[in-house]
Amino acid sequence: MLNRYPPVPADPGVTRQVLSDSPELMVVSFTFEQGAEGRLHRHPHVQATYVQSGRFTFTVAGEEIAVGPGDSFVIPSDAEHGCRCTEAGVLIDTFTPRRDDFL
Repeated sequence: MLNRYPPVPADPGVTRQVLSDSPELMVVSFTFEQGAEGRLHRHPHVQATYVQSGRFTFTVAGEEIAVGPGDSFVIPSDAEHGCRCTEAGVLIDTFTPRRDDFL
């Protein structure tokens, strides 16, 4: 089933758009302006992140990693994480199960 959700503001300089979802899985695009931050947070969902474009510094469970186009990684359930965008770009995140708070 094709789902269409509009882009919505997330954090300052960040736009979120749900691309597709089911109760078990959700795909979300995040567009970042240079210098924007995804604040530190945690959630019970497992998250996989793919860097479509741009450059980011992520903090995951207290560890910093620098990522760029083509990089991907998994954030475990309940791990505190956030990022800083060092070059404007787009992240594609998948969550399991779906993040109902995004709907």
